[in-house]
Amino acid sequence: MAGEQQNTFKSLLEILIVSTKLGLTSFGGPIAHLGYFHEEYIRRRRWMDEKAYADLVALCHFLPGPSSSQVGIGIGVMRAGILGGIVSFLGFTLPSVIVLILFALLLHSFGYTDAGWIHGLKIVAVVVVAHAILGMAKNLTPDVKRKTIALFAVVTTLLWQTAFTQVGVIILAGFLGFLIYKHHTLDDTSDEVKFPISKRVAIICLTLFFGLLIVLPILREATGMYWVAMFDSFYRAGSLVFGGGHVVLPLLEREFVPTGWLSQEQFIAGYGAAQAVPGPLFTFAAYIGAVINGWQGGLLATVAIFLPAFLLILGTLPFWDALRRNPNIKGALIGVNAAVVGILIAALYHPIWTNSILSAVDFAFAAVLFSMLVFWKLPPWVIVLTGALGGFLLTLLL
Repeated sequence: MAGEQQNTFKSLLEILIVSTKLGLTSFGGPIAHLGYFHEEYIRRRRWMDEKAYADLVALCHFLPGPSSSQVGIGIGVMRAGILGGIVSFLGFTLPSVIVLILFALLLHSFGYTDAGWIHGLKIVAVVVVAHAILGMAKNLTPDVKRKTIALFAVVTTLLWQTAFTQVGVIILAGFLGFLIYKHHTLDDTSDEVKFPISKRVAIICLTLFFGLLIVLPILREATGMYWVAMFDSFYRAGSLVFGGGHVVLPLLEREFVPTGWLSQEQFIAGYGAAQAVPGPLFTFAAYIGAVINGWQGGLLATVAIFLPAFLLILGTLPFWDALRRNPNIKGALIGVNAAVVGILIAALYHPIWTNSILSAVDFAFAAVLFSMLVFWKLPPWVIVLTGALGGFLLTLLL
């Protein structure tokens, strides 16, 4: 018994060390994160075989939420059970959470919201989201039908800017995808995945996931409690995002800016700063929470926005082998992914572009930053530092 506990402790410590290393060095967004994971977990340490890793990645792209974080959680669970998943998540996520909470506190304490370097970070946000849209559009809208679904999402989300519009667009796009692509087939010869979670535990996690989606808004209205409202907003954002971290931007903006919890300038400045840190982009929630209510708000926001990822990965992987072979599910997901591209394009225009590109000089600077990122292939942290420095210098020169 003692030997088994010691082995478990060693496994957890190993997971913590490796995931923290990744959390400190994994720049470049979710696709880059998956490359880092493959190198560290699969090639170097051989914790999983190639097919099991590919299946896990496929599942996490199928689910809403932060795909790279869900892959990391899944690997931790496979290595050392649920505790392994928690430890893997903490190592990968906490470095960027801590940095963004500190950034928010400094921003609040010293009143930097009107500084030139903050405007530079807002221009960085334009560049990063535009780059993300180009990559996603190429992969997710390759044909006219999917481009049309994306166009529908753009027009709808721009003309009807409500908290429910994006959810409705995603649901309708899923239905259209089911109708159009229900006979769409993909070559899938991978083996069945073995996962150390029982179907009973999985059903409990799924029940909790959907239960919180229903109960939290009711509690919010019934109690009027500040903390419940925050938890509900972040939990809903983490539950309804398909397509990765950039797509959470419009959901969070709708939840917190119109309500006055933080200003548009604070929101976009924090999003620009989030590009400078490694780890998952969903940690942007920690910044928002800290702006609203200090470090306690930052931690609450982090737990709330990542909780759906935990519940979904634990609740669906035992059933994934059957789901991934279902053409109806695949068709619906194709439609949802196309709509995600449209939602991102709408978010690029408003609030990002309308609050960041205010002059010809801003546009010219954005073009330079975009070239640095896309054509010269410079790392994101270089773009962020250049944006902040350039924004500061522009305020001195103009």
